[in-house]
Amino acid sequence: MSLPAVVPAPASIEAGSGAPFRLTSATTVSGEPDAATALASILTARAGLTPVAAEASADIELRIDPSTGSGASGAAESYRIAVDEASVSVTGADATGLFYGVQTLGQLLTRDAGEWIIPAVAIEDAPRFAYRGVMLDVARHFHGVDTVKGYIDRASSLKFNALHLHLTDDQGWRIQLDSRPELTVKASGTAIGGDPGGFYTKDDYREIVEYAASRHMIVVPEVDMPGHTHAVGLAYPELAEDPVIQDHMRDVIDQYGGELPVPGVPYEALAVGFSSLKIHDEATYEFVADVFGELAAMTPGPYLHFGGDESLATQDDDFAYFVTRVSALVADLGKTPVAWHEAGSAKDIADTTIGQYWGYVTPLEGFAEKAQTFVDNGASLILSPADAIYLDMKYPSGPELGLTWANGPTSVQDAYSWEPAEVVPGVGDEGILGVEAPLWTETIRTAADIDTMAFPRAAAAAEAGWSPRTGTSDLRTRESFRARVGALGPLWTSMGIGFHPSEEIPWVTE
Repeated sequence: MSLPAVVPAPASIEAGSGAPFRLTSATTVSGEPDAATALASILTARAGLTPVAAEASADIELRIDPSTGSGASGAAESYRIAVDEASVSVTGADATGLFYGVQTLGQLLTRDAGEWIIPAVAIEDAPRFAYRGVMLDVARHFHGVDTVKGYIDRASSLKFNALHLHLTDDQGWRIQLDSRPELTVKASGTAIGGDPGGFYTKDDYREIVEYAASRHMIVVPEVDMPGHTHAVGLAYPELAEDPVIQDHMRDVIDQYGGELPVPGVPYEALAVGFSSLKIHDEATYEFVADVFGELAAMTPGPYLHFGGDESLATQDDDFAYFVTRVSALVADLGKTPVAWHEAGSAKDIADTTIGQYWGYVTPLEGFAEKAQTFVDNGASLILSPADAIYLDMKYPSGPELGLTWANGPTSVQDAYSWEPAEVVPGVGDEGILGVEAPLWTETIRTAADIDTMAFPRAAAAAEAGWSPRTGTSDLRTRESFRARVGALGPLWTSMGIGFHPSEEIPWVTE
C-alpha cells in the first residue's frame, strides 16, 4: 500500500491495513478549540465540509499531551496522528505540534469515488531544526498587511515558524517609530521602478505579530545597516554618507534601468552596495539605539536582525567596529542579534549573534570563514543558500519574474537537492539553528507574484528545515518529493495558492 503524500516529509509514517476514515456532514470533532477552528477552515476550503463540534467521544479528536510517548513525539512542536476506519486522533506535545498535526491532516484528505476520506495511517513527527523561516522583503516593493497575513497562512501550513520581515532598504523605510517620525514621513513613499511605497503603522505591525502568533510563527524584524541605508538619509541626512558609485552599480543600472543614487533623492533602482551610515559619528549610535529600542518593545519574539550585508561603501575596519557595537546594543536589549554572514568578519561581534548565511551551496572564497565565526563564538547559523532557496530567483521556464544572479535560474530540483549539514564545512546540525527561504522583491509587486515565486520551491525549503536528514529516510529523495508536492496541487488550489505549475512536478488534478 502506498504512503499518503505529506510535505514536509514526516519523521515516521506507516500506512494502515484497514479501511480509510470517511468524512460526512455529520462528522464530529472535539478537543482544543484553536486546533478545531484550524481544521474546520481546511475542511471547508478543501471539501466543503464543516465538522460538528462535540464535547467528547467525537470522530476526530484533537488534544495536547506533553507526554505523547516515545519516538519523535514528546519534543517541542511534535505531533502524532492515528487514523483508522472508526476514528481520527491528532495529539500534539504542545499547541504548536497540534497545529502542525492539523496541517498534515489536511494534506491527507483525499477524494475517493465521490467521498472524502483520510487513509488509515500512523504518523509520528517532530522538526529537525528549531528555526524554520521565510523572509519577505517589503522594502523594495511594499506589501500590505493582508498580503503579509496571507503569506503567514501559506508558510505556516508547511510548518515554517518564523517570518523575517526585511523592513528597510535603500528604496524605502517601512515601519513607523515614534522616536524617529521622519523615517516614515520622508522615506517611505517610493519603491523600485517608481511604484508607490507605504509603511506599517505600529498598529499594523502589532496586527501582523499577533496574526503570526495565532499561526505559531514569530516575527523577526530586520533593519538593515550600515549599508542599504539610502532611505535613512532622506529622513536624517546628517547620519548618511554620500553614495559611493562603483562599476558594478553602473553595470546593474545598464542591465535593469534606473538612475544613479543622489543624496536626498529617493532611490528607485536595483543596484546595491553604495550607501553607508556615518560610522564614527555618535549620532549614528543614538539613532540605532532609538530604532532597535523601540522595535524590541514592539516585538515579542527573541530576535532582532540588523542586516550587515553588502556594505561595500564601508571600509572593512569601520564595518567591523559598527557591527560589533550594534550587536552588543541589541544584546543589551535582551534580544538575540541576527546578521547576514558578512558580519562574521568582525571577530568581536557579540557572541550571541546568529549568522545568516546567504552564500551558495558551495561557498565562494571567504564566505564559509565568515559564517564559521558565529559558530566559533558559541552561537549558530541560519542557512539561506541563495542558489537553492532564494525564492526570488527565476524558474528555468515560466514567468518573467525574478532575477538570475545566484548561479542562474533556480529549479525545483535545485531548491531540494542540498543538505544543510554539508554547506559550511565543519558545521553540522549542532551549529545550525535552522533554515530560511528569503523572497526579495525587486520584481515582486503583488500577492500573486509572491505565490508564483514561493510555491512549490518553499516546500523544498520547508523539508530542508523540518524533515530528517537526506539519506536517513526513504522519503528524503527528489523523486519522492516531486510526487508528494504534486499531490498537494488540489489542496493548494482550494486554499487559493496560485503556485507555479512547474513542469518538473507531476501535478495531480481533480
